[in-house]
Formats: sequence, C-alpha cells, structure tokens
Amino acid sequence: MKYLEEIGMKAKKSATMLNTLGVAQKNEGLRAAADSLLNDEEEILKANQSDITAAKENGMMESLIDRLRLNHDRIQGMANGLLDIVKLNDPVGEVLSMTSRPNGLTIGQKRVPIGVIGIIYESRPNVTADAFGLCFKTGNAVILRGGSDAVHSNRAIVNALKKALKQVNLNEDAVQLIEDTSRETAKEMMRLNQYIDLLIPRGGAGLIRTVIENSTIPVIETGTGNCHIYVDEYADFDMALNIIDNAKTDRLGVCNACESLVVHSKVADGFIPLIYNRLTEKQIIFRADERARAICDKMEPAKEEDYGKEYLDRFISLKIVDSIEEAISHINYYNTKHSEAIVTRDYDHAMKFLNEIDAAAVYVNASTRFTDGGEFGFGAEIGISTQKLHARGPMGLVALTSTKYIIFGNGQIR
Repeated sequence: MKYLEEIGMKAKKSATMLNTLGVAQKNEGLRAAADSLLNDEEEILKANQSDITAAKENGMMESLIDRLRLNHDRIQGMANGLLDIVKLNDPVGEVLSMTSRPNGLTIGQKRVPIGVIGIIYESRPNVTADAFGLCFKTGNAVILRGGSDAVHSNRAIVNALKKALKQVNLNEDAVQLIEDTSRETAKEMMRLNQYIDLLIPRGGAGLIRTVIENSTIPVIETGTGNCHIYVDEYADFDMALNIIDNAKTDRLGVCNACESLVVHSKVADGFIPLIYNRLTEKQIIFRADERARAICDKMEPAKEEDYGKEYLDRFISLKIVDSIEEAISHINYYNTKHSEAIVTRDYDHAMKFLNEIDAAAVYVNASTRFTDGGEFGFGAEIGISTQKLHARGPMGLVALTSTKYIIFGNGQIR
C-alpha cells in the first residue's frame, strides 16, 4: 500500500536523523511540543468534541467515553508529561559495560534507539502525546495508528506536535499519524517490517490478539488488565476497604483498575458485607460465587467467564478461597499478568504472594492503580507490558532502547 510505504520511508529517514541528536536538541523539541499543545488547546478540544459526540451516538459506554474525553486539565497533563520527560535522563549512549579481553580487545555495550516504533491504540488521545514524547527522547521515530473513535483528536494533537518540531528546525516526520482507521490499513501496518522495528498495541484484548496473530514485526504485548485484590485472613479491614474502593472506583475504564476480588473464607462473613455496602454506594455491581452469595444474596451469580474478565465497567467478580495457596492458584489461572495485590498483616503470606504470583506488578497493601509510568517515576509510559521478554510492566525510556556492542582494537585479527 503506497500510503503506508510513504509513511514508513519518512519514518525510517527521520529515525536516522534522530539518532544524531543530542539531549539538548531533544529537550528543545519536547519543550516546543508542550507549548504547542497548550497553544492549540482550542483546536484540540473542538476536535475532541466531535469524537465525543460520535461516541455517544454510537452507544459507547460512559467509562470508555471518559478515556476519550479531553479538557483543559488533561491537555495540561499531556504538556506536563512532555516536560517531565525533559527532566529525565536520556538513556541513549549509556555505556553499560566495558571489559578487556586477553587478546587486547576492549568490548563494551551501549544503549541505542530501537529505530521506528509503531503504536496501534484505542480511544485515549493522551497516548498520542505520551508516545511521541517517549519515542522522541530515545531517538525513535514513531508511527501512530489510533482508533476511529479518536481520529479527530489524534489528528489535532499530531498537528500540534509537528508544528512544534518544525518551529525548532527538527524533522516533523519524527511523529506520523495513520489517519485511515480501517482494519485493512491496520493489518497492512502490521506487515511493514521493512520500515517498523517494533510494534506496540495498546487497547483491549481483541486488538492485542489481532496484532499478535497478524504482525510480521516484533510485538510487545501490553495492557489488558484483569487485576485482582486478595483479602487475606490476616487483612486489616479498613485498609482493604480503602484499597479496593480506590482500585475499582477511581477510574473504571483503565487497565490497572481492580476487576476481581478474592477473599479468604475466615474473614468472608465479616468483610463481604462491608465491601458490598462500600462499593454499591458507588453503583458497583458484584458477580459472586455461591459461597459469597450465601453471605450477601443481593449479589449477582458469577459465571466462569466473570473471573477472567476485564470489565472496564461497573462490575466486579468475587471468589471465596480457603487458603493463600488457593488464592494464588486462582489468580494465576485467571489473571492477565498485569497487576495483582494482597492485603495482609502477615509477612510470610506477603512474601509468598510476591514470589508466586505471575504478573508484571505485584503489590502488598497498596492499590493496583499505581501501575503507571508516572507513578513509577518513569515520566509518561508507552504502555504496560504484560509479557516477559525485553520489557515488563510500565515501559519508560529504557524500554524503548536496544543495545549494541562496541569493540576497540589495535590491529587484532582472528
């Protein structure tokens, strides 16, 4: 497809230029981009309103509309995210090791940009600015393909970013948006391995599965979050109530929200009525197993699929277990390897949970909502990797670099 090949060639050429930039030039570009987002706020909000109107007409869930919606504070947050990246150390060029061999060769390893990064994502237009900032700081060109529900917002944001780069005499092709949001174009993008070095999908399980199954480009799997909180037999009830309330109700449509509860049978009679009352006050609907429904019969019965579902909505599943071993087994079977938490005052149980739960982020006595690049001190994030190779968890600057070996000799031959 000529359209995508032209974008790919521009990105490849831009990546070569980006590889020569020093940190001062990168930071100048990021500061200009932050200013441009604020200067173009009116245009961005107008474009976003078009997307919001279309989303409502199409019957999108309110929790997903919230992910799509922009306002002054969110645009300010996007600009602040770029300025936060300015403050971070540039990992490119860092020498990780340098050793001398018996033959006199000195062999080192240094961080380098990956090259061209493609990102396919849904809804959240703030991803557009975050992805640009992280890729630009690490010397990577980025090709963005957002969803049709945010096409006007994404176009306005990318226009602001390109304008900024041009103003400071940097290559505006460092960030490009694929405005054709058809599935055919998305699948064609997944096969541009001659131009794109790494592909990162951000969105629901269906999108991620489609990319993994169709891409000829290396993929980092991100995002889907069926996050559990386990209330142990040694839990502090007040702490558990506050943590679960925050993890579930702070924002419904995010991947680090709590979707599943697991409660030890020894505390079920006392705790379940408390958490039921706490969350139903905020319109949360429980889908529970029979043992939990025997304690609180107003809960809906859970189906098998409820235990493994990322709702992104006002539902939460509930399962009673008889041991920490059963809790760990249940969570590892149904989770999406994103973020899991235990609430307990028992040190041994806390350590057992940390050691045996298979997830990118495992918490003791804290909300899963902290799984975020900003909260982890990485600035913005490109995504939350739920796989195990190259990067895992919130992906900041270092995750967007590769390495190469550098070898110094003085005439050695083999």
